Amino acid sequence: MAHDEKTEAEWRKTLTPEQFRILRQHGTERPGSSPLNAEHRAGEYLCAGCGEKLFESDTKFDAHCGWPSFHTARDGATQTRTDNSHFMTRTEVLCAKCGGHLGHVFDDGPAPTGLRYCMNGAALNFEPEKK
Repeated sequence: MAHDEKTEAEWRKTLTPEQFRILRQHGTERPGSSPLNAEHRAGEYLCAGCGEKLFESDTKFDAHCGWPSFHTARDGATQTRTDNSHFMTRTEVLCAKCGGHLGHVFDDGPAPTGLRYCMNGAALNFEPEKK
């Protein structure tokens, strides 16, 4: 994993406390708390840590789980690893550029991939399409 090299202090300077807790300490936001749940404009979802483009708006769907969900990540934008925390096994999703924790991916999503990238909204920034 080649990640942006920043010290903990540098991350703390550039991220909000909530973003730091999620991206750098593998935290989770409260379900339903992200304004991105209600975002329906065309655009791109970027890593809040480094700005890497992660998801296109046309891959977003309402999974009724409380977190922004996508069926497809941009090629090469994310990496996964096994997460055995909380007495269960899940697949953690990380930003491929900075290694920030984004959320988890599950195999109960819609076509065309059957995947549900369940992401923390605080780990993402939305950039609307320019008209």
